[in-house]
Amino acid sequence: MHRCIFNGTVVTEDRLLPYHAVILNDDRIEAILPMLELETFETNNGDMDYFDARGSYIMPGIIDVHSDYIENVIQPRPQSLMDFEMSLREAEKQLLGHGITTMYHSLSLMNTSMALKAAVRQPHNVSRLVELIRVFHEGRHLVRHRFHARYEIDNLDGYEHLITMIEAGDVHLLSLMDHTPGQGQYRDLTKYAENFKANRGTDSDEEFEKYLEMRVSQPRATHEMLVNLTKLAKAKGIVIASHDDDSLDKLHLVHRDLEADISEFPITMEVAAEAQRLGLKVVMGAPNVLMGKSHSGNLSACDALFAGLVDVLCSDYYPAALLNAVFKLVNDNLFELPQAVRLVTLHPAQALDIAADFGSVVVGKKADLLVVSQLNQRPLVHKVFIDGKASAQYQYRVG
Repeated sequence: MHRCIFNGTVVTEDRLLPYHAVILNDDRIEAILPMLELETFETNNGDMDYFDARGSYIMPGIIDVHSDYIENVIQPRPQSLMDFEMSLREAEKQLLGHGITTMYHSLSLMNTSMALKAAVRQPHNVSRLVELIRVFHEGRHLVRHRFHARYEIDNLDGYEHLITMIEAGDVHLLSLMDHTPGQGQYRDLTKYAENFKANRGTDSDEEFEKYLEMRVSQPRATHEMLVNLTKLAKAKGIVIASHDDDSLDKLHLVHRDLEADISEFPITMEVAAEAQRLGLKVVMGAPNVLMGKSHSGNLSACDALFAGLVDVLCSDYYPAALLNAVFKLVNDNLFELPQAVRLVTLHPAQALDIAADFGSVVVGKKADLLVVSQLNQRPLVHKVFIDGKASAQYQYRVG
């Protein structure tokens, strides 16, 4: 049976189509029609299920390329580790409410000594979660779950395990990260020290200096190891991302030697511009857009967006930020709606090489769709379709 979402404004890749209907057939989009042509389609195609989208937008489902949100659901307090399957089941319900239909869970593969304060990041727990993502993907699930492996290059013990996961087909996106203080995200040591002391509840300079010495002295994967790793990933069709690029030299190295396709959270405008020139997709955080600044004091996503240097927005750690950032950009008269929507739909799909099926409202593509309106300039998700079937519906009441 066909399904018809009618009376809405369809958000296509480059324009708005008011008073249109989108016809779904099984898991695909079969037609996009002006309402005046709907009666003729009905006559030729028989019974349909209908959903009235009057006053709302019909737009693609959101694709989140980078989010460690699931870690906070599993471990909401330092001493509270919840059941993994329950947490993932509950998380995907919440993701639907944010309009996210495909989630790349960015799980950290950290040096064990660095993960001691976060039990969910211990290697055995990461392995449990990766296995669960596979089970969900192959079995009953609501949203599309994917594994974004965030490899910390000082995690020498986890190198072979990562290779095993890549060979098993469990990795869908690989990012290379170096969170050593003094470079990358933490190149401002004064800011880093402030964050360290706040997180540890201390004002001891001595404690910070001891920690800093330990971090800086950690051995790291060699250039040859990283080249071998990314060559294997590329052979498996896995997209490579570099993380926190803070210099042109580093950017050129990861692009040339490690075949990076994505630059996540570049630290300066100059690096973001060069990443685009080289053909890399630039990813920035949607929370950065909502706050108007980077939480770590680096490049402002808003500044980069205004300069045309952002291709993709991700939720990073706050899934609600994606749809809200889209409508903030529009309501602040900075972007047209199709342009803003592309940041969280088509462009992520292109960056991940899945745009043949996902990321836009196009005949023949997968029917992953949202029906969204606004209240007081805040987006409200009314209905979510995944594979052409209604996965969630929300009724907003008065009184």
